[in-house]
Amino acid sequence: MLEKVFHLKERGTTVKTEVIAGLTTFLAMAYILAVNPNILGTVMDRNGVFVATALASAVATFIMGLYANYPIALSAGMGLNAYFAYTVCLGELADEGANAFTIALTAVFVEGIIFIILSVFKAREAIINGIPANIKYGITAGIGLFIALIGMKGAGIVVANESTLVGLGDFSRAEVVLALVGFIIILVLSAFNVKGSIFFGILITWVLGMIAEKTGWYAVNPDAGVYSVFPSFSGGLHLDGIKNTAFKFNFGWAGKHLISFIAIMFSFLFVDLFDTVGTVVGVADKAKLLDKDGKLPNAGKILLSDAIGTVFGACLGTSTITSFVESSAGVSEGGKTGLTACTTGLMFIVSLVLSPIFLAIPSFATAPALIYVGMLMLESVSRIKFDGDIADTVGAYMAIAMMPLTYSIANGIMFGIVTWVLVKVFTKKVKDVSPVMWVIFCLFIVRIIALAANFQ
Repeated sequence: MLEKVFHLKERGTTVKTEVIAGLTTFLAMAYILAVNPNILGTVMDRNGVFVATALASAVATFIMGLYANYPIALSAGMGLNAYFAYTVCLGELADEGANAFTIALTAVFVEGIIFIILSVFKAREAIINGIPANIKYGITAGIGLFIALIGMKGAGIVVANESTLVGLGDFSRAEVVLALVGFIIILVLSAFNVKGSIFFGILITWVLGMIAEKTGWYAVNPDAGVYSVFPSFSGGLHLDGIKNTAFKFNFGWAGKHLISFIAIMFSFLFVDLFDTVGTVVGVADKAKLLDKDGKLPNAGKILLSDAIGTVFGACLGTSTITSFVESSAGVSEGGKTGLTACTTGLMFIVSLVLSPIFLAIPSFATAPALIYVGMLMLESVSRIKFDGDIADTVGAYMAIAMMPLTYSIANGIMFGIVTWVLVKVFTKKVKDVSPVMWVIFCLFIVRIIALAANFQ
């Protein structure tokens, strides 16, 4: 049965190898079950976000495994979840208060539907190929800096400062010290090629937090938003929180504020485009699944699985679901088929019974993961060509600089693309601007006009 579904012999693998690879992938990406509720929990019900993340990850990964037969796991994308919470809900939609997340979920849902259409008609690759490589790399690096800043801010390493805008946090606080220690732990584990180094780094930091709480260094004060790091099983599994996040759409607001809604939705779509394809190609290459021309067989099925996962995740109540680069950990263990993905998906289901544990993990324990992942994403800077066309250089630069400095992924993308097109025009290289870039440029110009008019 398994041979017929996954073609194990054809790809030179076994059930044992695939299962071990699937477990390895889960350990490598299980941190998302703690990180996502901490990020989206700033604007949504944390319990509901956890359940939605686990279920959406499981379903999307099962689809990838059974339909596409690839060893790729999916979950809520890092960077996209930060954009959802901090840029959209707490930034652009701050005036909407508690309803902000319903608008963001609507944007993710619509983005997913568009993704499905683009995948079916094979337009997704055309869009990606129309964007200059430098801007792609700049966006990835900018997102890395952005989520690293979020991690540092959440742990108190970086704080607001009236004189200098930002400053260094208080090193007498347990959260600051433990977050930095956790980051070093992850780095050391990674240096020794420990599978699931991020996950284990979070757990070790969490345990150190428990010790800090018992010794009184970490002082619990619910009124100040400082809660106990010890899990409580008295309230059950907290699975009922899903009712606070599932199908919470707000199409009414979208219809009344169409320009702003399109801008938000487009930013989700744009980042998801590059995140998915880059991850999928990288993981497939590592698994030696690319053909002799370097192309990915059944790419349509892979992209469609990703798109369906995003729609399903939005329905349950989580940010964009996308392919995870941590899937390469399982591939390194020999995973080559969808059985690896299905094993990972099963582990996400199992994690539901451990919800009190994941929900008790504090933000200072997940901050090291954000800082570390940000560092990995910043690696894209090495592929940017700074000595070529000035438009390519400034496009990447603006994307990198504006994301952390304006606390917005969307702003980084907007400044990167608008600047690139304008420089191309003024340096008499209009022919270099593809139709795709002109469409994106026009959409962002409309967005800039809307911002100038304070139209939300």
